[in-house]
Amino acid sequence: MGKIVDQFTKNATEEVRVSITEFRGHQLIDFRIYVEPKDGGERKPTKKGITINVNLYPKLKKAILKAEKELIKEGLIEEEALEQITNEDVS
Repeated sequence: MGKIVDQFTKNATEEVRVSITEFRGHQLIDFRIYVEPKDGGERKPTKKGITINVNLYPKLKKAILKAEKELIKEGLIEEEALEQITNEDVS
């Protein structure tokens, strides 16, 4: 496991964790689903997620920004909600 930079609840039993990690000398960003075990205890990582080399981050961000524009255009999210996130302290 690497350094967790953020996490958020996906549903009652799952959460998404974003971490920066290293594997075989490569710096990676990992977006992973963690699930709560049926017997309780610490959440465990699943195979569901995406891990990319940090060099690909600009392309990922560009894709997310394009998706954001489309979501706003289709009325699936409100631009004001995104502005609220942008204005939050991300440190």
